[in-house]
Amino acid sequence: MPCFGSEHGRPSPVGESSPLTRVFPEARILLQLHHELCSNSAYLSVRAQRKTAAMRLALLTTFAASRKEPLVAMMDRVHQGFVDAELQPFIRFNFADGGVVSFSSVDRVLKRHPELERFVTEASPAPHLKIPGARRLSNGPLSQGANAAIPYATLQSIAAGVPRSFPFHHLAIHFYSPEFGEPVVTGAVAPGVGTGVMAMGVIAPEMIAGVLINDNWWVNARQRSLTACRFTEVELGAKKLPAPTGPLARVVAACGKARKTVQAPLPGTLGPGPLPGVRLPTGAAIPSADPEALAAVKAISVKYRDSMAEIVARAGLPHDLPGHAEMSGDSAPLLRNQLPGCNSTGIRRPARSDR
Repeated sequence: MPCFGSEHGRPSPVGESSPLTRVFPEARILLQLHHELCSNSAYLSVRAQRKTAAMRLALLTTFAASRKEPLVAMMDRVHQGFVDAELQPFIRFNFADGGVVSFSSVDRVLKRHPELERFVTEASPAPHLKIPGARRLSNGPLSQGANAAIPYATLQSIAAGVPRSFPFHHLAIHFYSPEFGEPVVTGAVAPGVGTGVMAMGVIAPEMIAGVLINDNWWVNARQRSLTACRFTEVELGAKKLPAPTGPLARVVAACGKARKTVQAPLPGTLGPGPLPGVRLPTGAAIPSADPEALAAVKAISVKYRDSMAEIVARAGLPHDLPGHAEMSGDSAPLLRNQLPGCNSTGIRRPARSDR
């Protein structure tokens, strides 16, 4: 696609006498920014490579999940989809109490199933943030029963008691098989993203390959969700996303009606050193799929951000407004009174016409 203001796909210099800049003098700065981006060799080389290379995507599909359907019925429906597809899923579970409770749902489960004592944990998933962990039953990496399976009949009995007998504050049941893609541990930091106190590379539970059922307490009603995440490779010029095939298609069909699918590009080959994170719609962050293009755009952005005062002065805006320092200082009330339509408290309300 040719750059704006270019001939035969090659960016042309931004002149002082172009029709757009004669009508809007401020537009010359935007044209100059666009011209500099299109002239950047790193950006153009990455753009050319993207036309032929394949990209690895994480496809996150959200399905309709009604609270009218019992939790155990939804879990059985998903499990039956794996059975019909002749797949043996590994089931990871997390049943957590709230922070302040009058009784413990975990203790209620242990009275019926004392063999689950080794799955009880209060370990914090984010100790660097000093967030205490809730008391929960889990076979996740922070539990003594990590990666250990329990009979499916036991999971059925627990799910059948939610929410009346076991009103857990948070509940998650995850089904995984290799057909969905490589497994990712919950809370793992995405490769190539720098770690720290506020690391942006923590992977959200929804981005783990497999099928995830969530059922959480809320002030007005419990919140239910059903999502499936699978990894696949897509040609960059493709018009449609590849549909699931084989056993994977039977599992996805058992999940019900799909409401939306979010695609998140995953990096293919990462260079050495930490890379800037890209925020996903799910709240997680992954390394940029195009670190060269991101570095080129960031350099241009920093350049214009540092010279913003000079750009505004060169634009010659026909306004003489006080700056931020003046409006936030001791003389702010006096300056507000001098502005039309304002007083010391803010914008004046218009006079009522019915008086």
